[in-house]
Amino acid sequence: MLDQIVNLVKHFGQETVVNNPEIPNEYNQEVLADATSTITNGFQNVMAGGGFENILDLFKGAGNNTGGSGIAGLVKSPIVTMMIGYFISKLVNKYKMSPASASSVANNLIPNALSGLINQTNDPGNPNATLDNLVGSLTGGETNNTGQAGNSGSPLQNLLDQFKGGASGSGGGFDLQDIIGSLTQKAQNGFQNRQQSGGLMDMIKGFLN
Repeated sequence: MLDQIVNLVKHFGQETVVNNPEIPNEYNQEVLADATSTITNGFQNVMAGGGFENILDLFKGAGNNTGGSGIAGLVKSPIVTMMIGYFISKLVNKYKMSPASASSVANNLIPNALSGLINQTNDPGNPNATLDNLVGSLTGGETNNTGQAGNSGSPLQNLLDQFKGGASGSGGGFDLQDIIGSLTQKAQNGFQNRQQSGGLMDMIKGFLN
C-alpha cells in the first residue's frame, strides 16, 4: 500500500506543493517524498512504541482521540499532530520555508492525505486497501498471524470493522494486547532493518519518479 500513500500525497500535493510558488520546482519531488515518509515513519514509530490501538482509533473514524470525523477531527489526533509538527520542522530546516508557509503546507497536505488513506481503507469496494496491507507494507511482513479470529485473509481489517462496531479488546474473538505485542515487535524489527538498508525513502522516491 506504499504506492497508494504516495499517490495520495501526489494528488493532494499538486496544489499544495507543485503549484506553490514558495517551493522551487526542483524541490517538488523531494518535498512530496518527505511528506510520504513523514506519514509512513509516523505510523511505524507509533507501532514500534506499542501504539497500534491509537492507529485503530484513527482509522475507525470518530474515535476518542479524533473528536469527530473528517479533517477537523483528524487534526485533533495526537498521531496527526505529531506528523504535522515533524513535517513543518522538515520544511523549515531543510527547505528554508518560513514557519507560516510550512505550517500551511503541512496542515493541508498531511491531514488530506491521511483522510484519503482512511477513506480507502474503510471502503469495502476497495479490497486491496486494507489495514493488513498497510501494516504489512510498513512492517515488511504478513499480518495474518496476529491472533485475530475471523477472516484469516484480513485479520486486522476484521479487527477494524469490529472496533467500528463498538467491540473492545476483551471481546469480539480477539486479544488486542496480543495483537499489539506482535505488531510492536514486527515494527521494531522493521525499524532495525530500515536502518541497515536505508529505509523506505528509496522506495518512495521510486514511486514518485
